[in-house]
Amino acid sequence: MLSKRVVLTPSITGAVALALMLSALPARAQRMSFDGPWSVHIFADQGSCQGAAYRYGVQIANGQVSSQGSGADIFGRVTPRGQVSVRLRQGNQEAVGSGRLTRVSGSGRWSGASPQQQCAGHWIAERRSSY
Repeated sequence: MLSKRVVLTPSITGAVALALMLSALPARAQRMSFDGPWSVHIFADQGSCQGAAYRYGVQIANGQVSSQGSGADIFGRVTPRGQVSVRLRQGNQEAVGSGRLTRVSGSGRWSGASPQQQCAGHWIAERRSSY
C-alpha cells in the first residue's frame, strides 16, 4: 500500500504543478501584450526634412499595427518580445521603421523617401489609456 501512495504522490504533485503553470500562462501573455492604442512621435534627424516632427495614433491588435485616424496608412507587426517593424505611406511618401516596445513605451529608428527628399530619424512611442 505504501508503494501505491509513493507512485500516486508524484503524479498528483506533477498534475498540480502542471495546472499551476498552465494557469499562469495566460496572465503572463496578457501582461506582455502590446495591444491597444499608442501615440508615436517621429523626429527627422537627417536629410532634407531634418528638424521636422510628426505625431500619429496607431492601434495594435493581436500584434498587428494599423492607422488610427492619422491620415497615413500605417501597418506592421509587433512580436511577443516587443520587436516592431512598421511601414508608413502618406501620398507619395513612404517610410519604414523598426524598434522595440515595452509595456508602456518604445523607441526606434526610421528612414523614408519621396520623389523630392530622403530622410531618416528616430521615433518614440507611448501607450495610451484604452478607456
